[in-house]
Amino acid sequence: MPKRILQGVVTSDKNAQTVTVIVERRFKHPLLKKTVRSSKKYRAHDENNTFKTGDTVRIQECAPKSKTKRWEVVAE
Repeated sequence: MPKRILQGVVTSDKNAQTVTVIVERRFKHPLLKKTVRSSKKYRAHDENNTFKTGDTVRIQECAPKSKTKRWEVVAE
């Protein structure tokens, strides 16, 4: 089964080998028929600390690396 890949923007790179990525999704509200924006933050593993705040990155599901990290950064 293929792993999910999401695209988002790095909001924090303060932790060692970890970046916080905010992923925004848009969907149409079922009743109001209006486009709604919803966002969620993910912690992703960044092996070489190459990505900085403001970078657009792609993240991929992986086996758990720590208590909160379940994603890893795929090369831009």
